[in-house]
Amino acid sequence: MPERLMSGQTDRLWLAWLALSAVVVMLDQLSKQLMQAVLLPGQSVRVTPFFDLVLVLNPGAAFSFLSSAPGWQRELFIGIALVASVVIVYLMRKHAGDRLFCLGLALILGGALGNVVDRLHLGAVVDFLYFHVAQYYWPAFNLADSAITCGAALLIWDSLRRSRAKPA
Repeated sequence: MPERLMSGQTDRLWLAWLALSAVVVMLDQLSKQLMQAVLLPGQSVRVTPFFDLVLVLNPGAAFSFLSSAPGWQRELFIGIALVASVVIVYLMRKHAGDRLFCLGLALILGGALGNVVDRLHLGAVVDFLYFHVAQYYWPAFNLADSAITCGAALLIWDSLRRSRAKPA
């Protein structure tokens, strides 16, 4: 566990983690606006033999979970993201000096809030990154989803690192 930080230093670190989350939200929203400006819904542009840009509005969650529900899922996903965001902000404040842990949390927070912005404005999340190999296609995703995935991977790595550091 990192040594106890002085209050001013903790405040600066906490604000830096929040700023990183804000940058993730901004980059996510800019990328989504760009895709909406150059693509029509459902339109696909081949970039490489394994990657396309495609504009998809996903009212569901990961892998289009609940995308065919009649609309109640929008409020559910917004509520879950907002509750998770409050918990994440609390954890970042409490552990501001724990860099790997807070980096993971900041990425997750930025990604979650980026997708909340879409749900609030559009009722769905804008996805546009579409990878495929032969006849196998992954669901389209966006930068917010990528940040969430990278953040989760960092939290797992941090957890494994901590468990190895503890004496048996």
